Amino acid sequence: MNTRQKYYQSQNVIKADMINEDEVKNQTDAVLWHLQNKQTITSYQAIKEYGATRLSSIIFNLRQRGYNIESVPMKFVTRFGKSTTIAKYTYIQEFIQSKLF
Repeated sequence: MNTRQKYYQSQNVIKADMINEDEVKNQTDAVLWHLQNKQTITSYQAIKEYGATRLSSIIFNLRQRGYNIESVPMKFVTRFGKSTTIAKYTYIQEFIQSKLF
């Protein structure tokens, strides 16, 4: 159990559907783990860190499974001086207050 999990446990709060690093079996799991632990991801990060070239498809599938992921447009200038927009995906964490009996 990491420090963050201990904190939430001590506060009687449980993160909904958390995935552990050792449970990562495919690119979808890797992207979910990344979002839950780092809150945001871009296509470049997904390709570089997990070899996931179809991030928008993974995000679509995670949303279908009920995960709350927001798309935030980001503008930047390419190496050729052209302005372009990419999506930065943000995971909106949902918390469930556990009940003490």
